[in-house]
Amino acid sequence: MQEIVSQINSYVWSSSLIYLCLGAGLFFSILTRFVQVRLFREMIKLLFSSKESDKGISSFQALAVSLSGRVGTGNIAGVAAAIGFGGPGAVFWMWVVAFLGASTAYVESTLGQIYKEVDEGQYRGGPAFYIEKAMGQKWYAWIFAISTIIATGLLLPGVQSNSIGNAAELAFGGGTLVNTVIGTISMTKLVTAVTVVTLLGVIIFGGVKRIAHFTQVVVPFMAITYVAMAVVIILMNITALPGVISMILSDAFTPMAGVGAAIGWGVKRGVYSNEAGQGTGPHAAAASEVEHPAQQGLVQAFSVYIDTLFVCSATAFMILITGAYNVHPADSAFLVQNLPVDTIIDSPAFTQLALQSVIGGSGKIFVAVALFFFAFTTLLAYYYIAETNVAYIRRTFQIPYELTILKIALMVSVFYGTIRTATLAWGLGDIGVGLMAWLNIVGILIIFFMAKPTLTALRDYEQQRSAGVQHYTFDPKKLGIKNADFWENRINKSGSKNG
Repeated sequence: MQEIVSQINSYVWSSSLIYLCLGAGLFFSILTRFVQVRLFREMIKLLFSSKESDKGISSFQALAVSLSGRVGTGNIAGVAAAIGFGGPGAVFWMWVVAFLGASTAYVESTLGQIYKEVDEGQYRGGPAFYIEKAMGQKWYAWIFAISTIIATGLLLPGVQSNSIGNAAELAFGGGTLVNTVIGTISMTKLVTAVTVVTLLGVIIFGGVKRIAHFTQVVVPFMAITYVAMAVVIILMNITALPGVISMILSDAFTPMAGVGAAIGWGVKRGVYSNEAGQGTGPHAAAASEVEHPAQQGLVQAFSVYIDTLFVCSATAFMILITGAYNVHPADSAFLVQNLPVDTIIDSPAFTQLALQSVIGGSGKIFVAVALFFFAFTTLLAYYYIAETNVAYIRRTFQIPYELTILKIALMVSVFYGTIRTATLAWGLGDIGVGLMAWLNIVGILIIFFMAKPTLTALRDYEQQRSAGVQHYTFDPKKLGIKNADFWENRINKSGSKNG
């Protein structure tokens, strides 16, 4: 089974997907006239400009929910793998894919806002919704929704929770062994599993608002603390910083591991980390209460910067500045060996050893705590994404207690994943996420060529911004955008009130 899954993954996550992500980012960057640079100050301003309502969450809360999915264990282990397999130059290509991917994030998140709906008193939206409404292909939307439910609702949660269990065991030891019906497990992992599932249940049974309120506190704290620790490490080794930056830039084009390896691993891990184009961000973006769809698109573009340019860069600088890494391409011998041969590259080991070399044993505990928060908030994002796609399917096909079933299934997956390894689940989850990326990027490109709704929305927003309006409006009919039912109803209600 593992061999079959690995073979499928080699097709799904081929170089074609990597270059599709890069190409789409470049394409949308050019067409939006590099909106990720032109409106950078506007992005920051918009972060705190909207407020939550009875049906929607604020822009900052939506950013926190989407970041909780973007900022995960990949920011710790993924960066290490990029360096370990592609050399220091891979970091440069992670920056490139973040820069270009910000425009893709704008496009997909603006689409999420334009075609959102009100479902049981709250906003819902995402690729399944805009594929159906903008493309007119319901079957295509259903494939995306089902792939997403399987990936984020059943497979990936167990993988994330497994890192929480390992982190707890690393920080506190295994403790006594306990015999259970599913095998012998450590008391530490058992207690951790019960704690995580209980906390997760309290939050997800509280709905999207409780998820938003939790993540808006935890995600900024988590990211700021992690980046602050990286800054401390850099300052303690400040004399080595120029050499590290020079090494990243020089190895990006003539790296020790070969240009192909640096580009391939840098882009793959960058895309996997910031998720631009994968279709995850639009779910949270659609839940936001804003005056104009382009506003949340801009906020979500900024989230890509936070994930890769801040958090991933923090990990990279900690690893490189302390020399806590090896470079070992899969098809060759060690090109750089600063650590023992048995150090696992695709793991948090580089980051743990980097911190340990500067602040001692507490560095290992710090990484364990960071992993807990990174993985737990990712679990919340996974649940919300899966719930949104269940809600999409529910519009056509009713299943009794469907959300309760999803919540219980996810909690079982999390419990099992915490106490057991999940190698097969990683592979299956990668297939699901890869399919999401293929379906979403192809979808947003087709939608662009059909109607260009996101460019129309951007022009409309910039015109109103230049005119200095106090309150933005969005009239899809006037702009020639079809099937944006939510915004049409809002304009109609506003017109009747004024009349």
